[in-house]
Amino acid sequence: MAEETKDSRGTPALVVEIVGRTGVHGELTQVMVKILEGPEKGRVKRRNILGPVKVGDVVILLDTRREAKKITAR
Repeated sequence: MAEETKDSRGTPALVVEIVGRTGVHGELTQVMVKILEGPEKGRVKRRNILGPVKVGDVVILLDTRREAKKITAR
């Protein structure tokens, strides 16, 4: 059986900026991440992350095609 070069859990991405908190109760953190591998390597995307996160963390994205909407004030 040949080993895959890509991590089977998803695609790694580096957190480069924390944008703010979102969600009904502020449980999500909106961040800008830089994709580290795959066909979208080098692109910076906006994503929502559940749980503690800080700049410099590497997160695993299951889907790199999706992007979160900008946080807007009501």
